[in-house]
Amino acid sequence: MTAQRGIVIGGGAFAGLALALALRQGLGPDVPVIVADPALSLRPSRDPRATAIVAACRRLFDTLGVWQAVAPHAQPILDMVVTDSALEDATRPVFLTFAGQIEPGEPFAHMVENRHLIDALAERAEAAGVELRATAVTGYESRLEATSVTLGDGSVIDAALLVAADGARSKLRERAGISTYGWDYDQAGIVVTVEHERDHNGCAEEHFLPAGPFAILPLVGKRSSLVWTESRAEAARIVALSDAEFHRELEQRFGLRLGEVKALDKPKSFPLGYFVAQSFIGERLALIGDAAHVIHPIAGQGLNMGLKDVAALAEVIVDAARLGIDFGQADVLDRYQVWRRFDTMAMGVATNSLNLLFSNKSTLLRSVRDIGLGVVDRLPPLKELFIRQAAGLGGEVPRLLKGEAL
Repeated sequence: MTAQRGIVIGGGAFAGLALALALRQGLGPDVPVIVADPALSLRPSRDPRATAIVAACRRLFDTLGVWQAVAPHAQPILDMVVTDSALEDATRPVFLTFAGQIEPGEPFAHMVENRHLIDALAERAEAAGVELRATAVTGYESRLEATSVTLGDGSVIDAALLVAADGARSKLRERAGISTYGWDYDQAGIVVTVEHERDHNGCAEEHFLPAGPFAILPLVGKRSSLVWTESRAEAARIVALSDAEFHRELEQRFGLRLGEVKALDKPKSFPLGYFVAQSFIGERLALIGDAAHVIHPIAGQGLNMGLKDVAALAEVIVDAARLGIDFGQADVLDRYQVWRRFDTMAMGVATNSLNLLFSNKSTLLRSVRDIGLGVVDRLPPLKELFIRQAAGLGGEVPRLLKGEAL
């Protein structure tokens, strides 16, 4: 491979670090890979949130040499039950269950606390020779043959490609003049970690309530991560409650199956919306993760969509570099965009439709969706298809998501 200019990644969260590591492994030491993000100075991470890592993305982390460090902190999701009820209902009948494995010994998802995953990615990337810079990308100027990237410490890097991995409010996307389309939901997600008396046995629960889904996601030990959807006004009221008042609200929704429940941290809320960038690429620029798309958390696919971006972009870049092609040029980046755009749009439509179908008080819609859930539950081939899609193994799957090195 001929020596090429390097790659600068603006944003050092999951997507940015995973891409840096994938590129370092695929391109070798001759192509510099730099990650720039002020948050890289905050180590070890103190992020209290947790994330569902689907089977395909677990394979990616395994191939990148990260999963071994994460595995002791990862809780396999061995079963999932879906209920549909009103908040005041005395019982919550189960309409759909997902159990089983993608392959023998491989659950369809794991729950991992963000702090463990971020720290493992940063340590592995650093050990692999990725340059981590605790500063922001403050500007860039693209030319035909390269892009000049300016960092907050005043340094300027001549790069073949700049990757925007700087989140939903991406400054790099804004600077490139790439607009977004979508909408805000009048909803907010409340996240909190709880402890309970009894073991969850790896079972996740999704209670569809009129305000939105209330998801109980198992963590290591007798703990669970909650993702709780309410209207924005109601969410603001709930997170402002005293500990005792919040406990009453929590208990009413959580139920008694796992015994007494206790919040381990202060609940936080974040607004929910859907948006997609008009283009995933610009001149010597590629968008990944939340910089490219944000979807409703109803299906738990937000982070996993970003990791699919990582796998696709890394494969496109490495394939081009091995052919001696300038991987920052437009036709190479366009292959990435074509690959990811359809899947992103399809997932956006699916999550939006699910939210409209389940987050309402219509008795008629409730009857229709409960019949639909029951039908799926009684058709094993259809259920298996849904599980594979949820595990990130549907459609044209990049090599890293199959567990294959680039």
